[in-house]
Amino acid sequence: MENALEKVIEVRNVKKVFYLPGKQEIVIALNLNLTIYRGELVAIVGKTGCGKSTFFNMLLGLEPPTEGQILVEGMDPYREFASLRAKIGAIFQTDRLLPWRSALGNAMLGLEIIEKSKKVQREIALEWLRKLGLAGFENAYPYQLSGGMRQRVGIARAFAVNPHILLADEAFGHLDQVTATQLREIFLDLVKETKTTCLVVTHNITEALEIGRRIVVLGKPAQVLLDERIPQFSSPREREMYEKRIISIIGENQDSGLCR
Repeated sequence: MENALEKVIEVRNVKKVFYLPGKQEIVIALNLNLTIYRGELVAIVGKTGCGKSTFFNMLLGLEPPTEGQILVEGMDPYREFASLRAKIGAIFQTDRLLPWRSALGNAMLGLEIIEKSKKVQREIALEWLRKLGLAGFENAYPYQLSGGMRQRVGIARAFAVNPHILLADEAFGHLDQVTATQLREIFLDLVKETKTTCLVVTHNITEALEIGRRIVVLGKPAQVLLDERIPQFSSPREREMYEKRIISIIGENQDSGLCR
């Protein structure tokens, strides 16, 4: 694999704990280790509540691990948040559009934050809205757009800053099946076109197999149960067998007493 030895994300012995009133300890991640290489497209899958979104937030630098270390492009995303600002793009479970901004204004937001000129902001944002099939809707406000169209704006916003790494957290889970399938296909084409290193977090095993070229299965609390490259399925039967294997692995983790 091209650039196989170039580490982009390193997760080393990470533990994440939340404390409830009364000092009750909730372990969200435990002994989590993972390395992502330049140019990989990785799907991270696990049950709802296994710590996937918390892991996503730690990668973004929104919160630190309790123990262990996370490095993104060789930097600590929590302590060196500003240095990674233009290097990471994020797509969230909901579109998170600003209601007072048009589709164009929302797509320009990341470019504005990294202080590109207004002319450049507009040119780049318009191009990405076009690629996402939103030509003609540049001046529409979020309330005037469907859920799928709003998510397209969110995707355009993420790609517009030309990130080294793209993180997507349940980005298609709230959409109807037809819209989600169409948008996944567009998303994958854009990832391949830009050669962006991409991590997609999902609870949907079928979606993970459609998106990922490498599958990482997380247990509960977040820890790696399976990490391998996806084989080339020659039939729907083979894909179904692989999906059942993942379900079995997750089920065994839950039955082992590690589920908290």
